[in-house]
Parts: sequence; structure tokens; C-alpha cells
Amino acid sequence: MTPEERNELIAKYAAGYDEVMNALNGFPADSLGTHPIPGKWSAREIVHHLGDSESFSAARLRKLLVEDNAVIQGYDQDEYATRLHYNERDMAPALEAFRSARETTAQLLGLMTEDDWKREGTHTESGRYTTENWLTIYAAHAHNHAAQIRRLREALS
Repeated sequence: MTPEERNELIAKYAAGYDEVMNALNGFPADSLGTHPIPGKWSAREIVHHLGDSESFSAARLRKLLVEDNAVIQGYDQDEYATRLHYNERDMAPALEAFRSARETTAQLLGLMTEDDWKREGTHTESGRYTTENWLTIYAAHAHNHAAQIRRLREALS
């Protein structure tokens, strides 16, 4: 990956929170916990997922940067949604966790050296895992969920 490609992904990553907030703008408050698309998460569940997932992703990047041959643990996101009562909790703290994780991690991304971009570890589910893999995944993550929230809002109509 070239430095220019990385910078584009970093900018996309940094814009992820705003993208999700824009998708939530105008979403009917009384429908945040509904499932207008069968088998898909509600908007509230997506927000809680983002709060947890972004916290995990922030820790993953830090492990890659600090630990030699870091082990990145996978997790069952659906179990988290169920066992942590995503659809029964207030979203505001999850949005703040998401925002904070993104903001502090974006600071790190801007300070990473070429050597930092060569660091790697092992993901328990997918094998070799590099800082560039991390960036590629998480640059798109929030945008993908913002699109999911928009589809939910459209399905409510």
C-alpha cells in the first residue's frame, strides 16, 4: 500500500463517526430498536456494536504497534449483541465510546512511521494480520454500518 492510499484510508477512517451520525440523523427515535429488515440488527444494536467494536479495534491497533507478534483475538459479535443487551440500552454512551475510540486512534494513525506500517501479528480467526489490514478493515467499517442504518430507515417507509 502506498502512503497516498494509506492517507485516503486514514481520512475515510476519521470520517466514519460523522458518517454514522449523518445516517442516524432523522431516524425516528421510536424505531431505533425495531427490526424492519428481518434477521438484521436494529439501528440501536448497530450503534452498540460500533461502540464495542471500535473499542476492540483501537486495542487491536495498539497491540500491533506495541507487541511483537501480537495475537489479535476474534469474538462473536452476535453473542455480544445478545448477552450485552444491545437493543435494551441507551445509545448515547455507545456513540461516545465510538467517537472517542475513533478520535484517539486517528491521532495515532497520523503519527505512525513506515516501520509501524510493517508491523504484524496473528488474528485468531483469519491468520496473518497487519496494521495495513487493520486500516483497510476499519476505514470501511463505520461507513458500511452507516449504509446499513440508511437501509433500515428506508425499510421503515
